[in-house]
Amino acid sequence: MIKIYHNPRCSKSRQGLALLEASGQEFEVIKYLDQPLSSEDLKAIVSKLGIKPLDLIRKNEAIWKSDYKGKTLTDDAIIEAMVTNPKLIERPIVVNGTQAVIGRPTELISDII
Repeated sequence: MIKIYHNPRCSKSRQGLALLEASGQEFEVIKYLDQPLSSEDLKAIVSKLGIKPLDLIRKNEAIWKSDYKGKTLTDDAIIEAMVTNPKLIERPIVVNGTQAVIGRPTELISDII
């Protein structure tokens, strides 16, 4: 089943959700700020995206700038930063089986649904 990791306060995430709704396919909405992801969940998502954990970070978030920017961090430390501070996670993320995309731009979601 398709999953969207969604933040309702984010316009890009709302656009991604609208695209999925318009597709007519079944999907699950995971509000990751309300249902925090585990490090295992994030590692699986990063693997499906084919990126490094750092590429999933929202680098303009205040918490990133104050607590992490400029530090040498392992991939595991970056994952833990996202577990502890889910606002750091780029959104929306859409997963369909073994494939995943960050929906920026929103049209990328069409590639996997």
